[in-house]
Amino acid sequence: MANEAYDYDVLVIGAGPGGYVAAIRAAQLGLKTACAEGRETLGGTCLNVGCIPSKAMLHASEYYEAAAGGAMEKMGIKVKPQLDLDTMHGQRKDAVKGLTGGIEFLFKKNKIDWLKGYAQFTSNDTVDVAGKAVRAKNIIIATGSSVTPLPGVEVDNAKGIIVDSTGALELAKVPAHMVVIGGGVIGLELGSVWRRLGAKVTCVEFLDQILPGMDGDVRKEANKIFKKQGIEFKLKTKVTSAEVKGKKAVLTLEPAAGGDAETLEADVVLVSIGRRPNTDGLALDKAGLELNKRGQIETDHDFRTAVDGIWAIGDVVPGPMLAHKAEDEGIACAENIAGQTGIVNHDVIPSVVYTWPEIAGVGLTEEAAKEKGEVKVGKFPMLANSRAKTNHEPDGFVKVIADAKTDRVLGVWCIASVAGTMIAQAAQAMEFGATSEDIAYTCHAHPTHSEAIKEAAMAVTGKPIHI
Repeated sequence: MANEAYDYDVLVIGAGPGGYVAAIRAAQLGLKTACAEGRETLGGTCLNVGCIPSKAMLHASEYYEAAAGGAMEKMGIKVKPQLDLDTMHGQRKDAVKGLTGGIEFLFKKNKIDWLKGYAQFTSNDTVDVAGKAVRAKNIIIATGSSVTPLPGVEVDNAKGIIVDSTGALELAKVPAHMVVIGGGVIGLELGSVWRRLGAKVTCVEFLDQILPGMDGDVRKEANKIFKKQGIEFKLKTKVTSAEVKGKKAVLTLEPAAGGDAETLEADVVLVSIGRRPNTDGLALDKAGLELNKRGQIETDHDFRTAVDGIWAIGDVVPGPMLAHKAEDEGIACAENIAGQTGIVNHDVIPSVVYTWPEIAGVGLTEEAAKEKGEVKVGKFPMLANSRAKTNHEPDGFVKVIADAKTDRVLGVWCIASVAGTMIAQAAQAMEFGATSEDIAYTCHAHPTHSEAIKEAAMAVTGKPIHI
């Protein structure tokens, strides 16, 4: 029970993947818990307008392309698909409704109070939520992130011409030409959805290659695969302005290194250059908190901030902005508040791009690993994997990077139809300090895509069997 001086033992600000998980774990540990959330539904960006609805559209569009593009005909299935975009949007909304409703059920089950409104600090242990003062012994900031704006390009989701990721999920019709600003995860995923449904897609990226932060081999191979699928790339190019003219947008592009400008016309422009922490409106100064140069809240290893009793997790703290990272931090933070030992190994956080094929990685890239010392690398192409070949999924590879002296696995990267599922094995192996030999000598079921991880591990120290 909460101390009589406090309304709650734990107050979580934000009900996204980090916040709602932190609240549930705190309640499970016997702490009187509340969660402040101003959205009409729980789940934050991820469940409402991010991870979940985008995957619903990705999955549906994959089925459509398989039917329309002839992939099914290769397997003896002849169909003539018709696109019903309203129904496709409907199944997306159903998925979101079911999952957000599920979190509300879990709040009730665990006796968590949902304080409906946005929280604002009035002191180091008190916040205002919809005009009501709430005092808590521990406050967890889990407010997530929002779309980074691009100077000269004004997003207006209501018009449906220049949109962000939220607006790109709600388009009422397939655009003839979509321009994606940013060659990162979100832009490539949503660009893939609309390309499959019939749009011409052009991706404009400031850097010299797509998917910044990922392994170099993966970035190059992904670029080749997406080009083959029909996405046009303008790399080393910056967008300096975008103007809506009638029902079109006209973009001004310039080479990143400087040079003559050009214009590009589009029916829809998707701005996806990254995300920034949600800290505006929290009145952090009244709690005695300051932000770092990147607008983040710094914490120690246990997720404590500089102010006693205030904790922070997820996208508002340093590290990759990933839902599963926030979830793990939420569990660990709640356990630390309860006097247990909550730990997150930030060296083993997998990342996934849910394009077709999927792209996934965990640990160090080859480039980063080489900066730390000598490495051994094993690669195995999915073209030589029996299950991928049988399924007509030849694109991609698995790459295992190991320390040259100890053989300990430092990173695993893969491009495969089910790479997002495959990477869990690699993450678990790395969590237990596995060597490439450990993976190579672990029996893998046949025929499965995961055999490619075994073969890539075999390639590190010896020679894979099937190439």
